[in-house]
Amino acid sequence: MRLENVWLRYRRRGPWVLRGTDARIDPGEVVVVLGRNGAGKSTLLQVAAGVLRPVRGRVTDRPGRVGWVPERFPADQPFTVARYLNGMARVAGLDAAAARRAVADWTSRLDLSAFRDVRLPELSKGTAQKVGLAQAMLRPPGLLVLDEPWEGLDAGARELVPAVVDEVLATGGSVLVSDHRGETVRLPGARHWTVADGTVTEEASSAGEALAVIEVAVPAARVAGTVARLRAAGHHVLRVRPGGPSAEPTSPGPGADPPAEPASPAPGVDQPAEPVSAGPGVDPSAEPGTGPASPGSSGPVGSGPTSSGPAAGRAAEPAPAAGVAAEAGPAARASR
Repeated sequence: MRLENVWLRYRRRGPWVLRGTDARIDPGEVVVVLGRNGAGKSTLLQVAAGVLRPVRGRVTDRPGRVGWVPERFPADQPFTVARYLNGMARVAGLDAAAARRAVADWTSRLDLSAFRDVRLPELSKGTAQKVGLAQAMLRPPGLLVLDEPWEGLDAGARELVPAVVDEVLATGGSVLVSDHRGETVRLPGARHWTVADGTVTEEASSAGEALAVIEVAVPAARVAGTVARLRAAGHHVLRVRPGGPSAEPTSPGPGADPPAEPASPAPGVDQPAEPVSAGPGVDPSAEPGTGPASPGSSGPVGSGPTSSGPAAGRAAEPAPAAGVAAEAGPAARASR
């Protein structure tokens, strides 16, 4: 998807919020949008999602299915959670049976089952945000746009956001996400756009950074928590396999990232393995032609630090039979 010379302002003769913006995001990529409050991050995301149309310029090659999750889910609607999600699933093109399955799946994953018969205006902000995330994922989107997705979520739901992002990327989709809480450390490998003074610039990539692979043995009962913590610290979990001296590597376990090829082994470290919605309303004073997309157009609309592991240059101790070995890399990037 490309944004080509995009200009946008909310009132005729008002200040330009975006000026001459050129940007591109390809399938399988995640881009983090940064900038101070009021810089235009949300405006940029709404243009990308199709909720706002540029006054000048154009957006090309936008995927047909867009999942849009605004910073504040518009909960002032006279529907229960289940009725709203089923309706949005049908808008997304799912038949009745597929809609029921998708709604059951996402209400379960986001701990919304107990709220299925609760009306949207009665939900807390955090629970309403979960409904917003669920409606964006009822049918896998080609582009997922998340405006401050961690805002108001409980700890368990915050841990799920990176997994949702990975699901979209794994199917060839792309993800745009803004965040002012520093949570995007959970999205290693993301590109970074900064919005300032109406323009968008991209932070230079550190593609040449050396990587290392560390094998860590943990008790089998703690695998899920360990994987979550590794991912939260910005590490890639390459593989999860049964422990024991003779255990052979298996296919990646739950939540594991696809292997990535390291640039080079870090000094003194063993050679690494081959990692190979309808959105909210838009300002009615917006310039003509700048308005919200229809519900159909925007779709249903690893941690702690890597363990010190074995000493540099020394083979790791065999994992205990009851444990699980996980490889993590690259090391967390330095804060920018």
